[in-house]
Amino acid sequence: MNQISMGKTLSVLMLGAFISILNQTLLNVAIPHLMADFNVSATTVQWLSTAYMLVNGVLIPITAFLIESFGTRILFITSMLLFGIGSVICAASPSFSIMLVGRIIQASGAGIIMPLVMNVFLTVFPPEKRGAAMGTMGIAMMFAPAVGPTLSGWIVEHYTWRILFIMVIPLTLMDILLAFAWLRNVSKLSSPKFDAYGAIFSTIGFGALLYGFSSAGSDGWTSGTVVISLAVGVLFIILFVLRELGMDKPMLEFRVFKYDIFTISTLVGASVNMVMFGGMLLLPLYLQNIRSFTPLQSGLLLLPGAILMGIMSPISGRIFDRIGARPLAIIGLLITAVTTYEFSKLTAETTYGSIMTLYTVRSFGMSLLMMSVQTEGLNQLPRHLGSHGTAMSNTVRQIAGSIGTALLVTIMTTRSTVHLANYSNTLTTNNPSAVQNVSQLGQTLSVMGGLPPETAQALAVQTIYGLAQRDSSISGINDAFIVATWLAIVGLFFSLFLRRSVRWSPPPARPKEVRPEPAPEV
Repeated sequence: MNQISMGKTLSVLMLGAFISILNQTLLNVAIPHLMADFNVSATTVQWLSTAYMLVNGVLIPITAFLIESFGTRILFITSMLLFGIGSVICAASPSFSIMLVGRIIQASGAGIIMPLVMNVFLTVFPPEKRGAAMGTMGIAMMFAPAVGPTLSGWIVEHYTWRILFIMVIPLTLMDILLAFAWLRNVSKLSSPKFDAYGAIFSTIGFGALLYGFSSAGSDGWTSGTVVISLAVGVLFIILFVLRELGMDKPMLEFRVFKYDIFTISTLVGASVNMVMFGGMLLLPLYLQNIRSFTPLQSGLLLLPGAILMGIMSPISGRIFDRIGARPLAIIGLLITAVTTYEFSKLTAETTYGSIMTLYTVRSFGMSLLMMSVQTEGLNQLPRHLGSHGTAMSNTVRQIAGSIGTALLVTIMTTRSTVHLANYSNTLTTNNPSAVQNVSQLGQTLSVMGGLPPETAQALAVQTIYGLAQRDSSISGINDAFIVATWLAIVGLFFSLFLRRSVRWSPPPARPKEVRPEPAPEV
């Protein structure tokens, strides 16, 4: 493939990746509006993000099979068509359930795009140039989060959230047309056998596990539904792993974990995704539902951090090519852990500027390790395991992101309920001080507003309950960020064991022993 043809192929693939990531970041800022329009709770609306990432995670394991069976061109065009159909359904959805179906169809296309793009980059670039190449790809990947929240905030504030889906439809159609004109197959085709049992086991396992985490927010951790879902999820994941290990040509090759650097980099990437995706969902809820910032203000707050990630992506890629991922991962995770902990101190008076500064510094930390850690692990794998390594790495990261989102939203919900119950226990008739404060507030409202004493007293109780509910929600979000901090610390611990990977190569063949010819007989 010549330079011009390669440039066109990579451009088409990166545009598809940009569109899929843009759609995901557009939705985060609009979540509070979707809660109001569809009359659903935070634990329900988070399924728009959780189900999207779950379908991504379920589909990614079969991307190695799909790439080897259909090739780059047909697979990419089909993925973009599915993504476009899902966008149309979401834009026209009359109810939350229909919108969720649209998101699942979207994800069935997007789940194939990212591992496909990464596999092409691993194929066309040698290991010593992959850091810079992946960093360049990171520009497109980070530019979407840079413009997504701000654009989404402005659209939601002035128009309808449906435009968020309508606007990606013409971009999707344009990329499909460019794919027909420019895209060429990069990987070699073969005829692998599809593992139906493996696909069923992984779908049930990951789906049940995530459903259990998500249901805990509304049903409680001891609920029969939650316990059974988690047990079924663990059981089927074990069956999936055993199934794949017992096959000569598995759908998802778990033997990639024999390579230590790949294993460590995957664990670090999983913890980072849990922290990142959970935080991206919690902050808009805090900013809009609790602090009453507009969607545009919420999006603008995330803008500097996203731009910084886009700027730093190629820089960190070139630094990685020189020194490896370990220093970048340690520094990046230290910054991520400290800033995430600072987010656990949010109050009703935390200034807009301090939140923006924290998020920007946190994004800088993540920009150092997002692409470098994953590239370090993939560089260790032999070429024949490249597509399986890409699929495994992306599967673990997506599943971790899904579980992280569900877990942190569940913690926020359950802890908010606990904090509100504590307030309610304090504000009882058995607490003379609380009764006196409510009575004084009622008298003040009666005098200032000219209200009857009974009405003023009821208004005082309602006001205090509203303040208690607000503070309980903030405390719940803070508790979720504490858990996210520990997840970042886990990633930091594993990053200490990273080292520079030396690409695997087969041992040289032993030279044949040359025996001297016998002397001719006289």
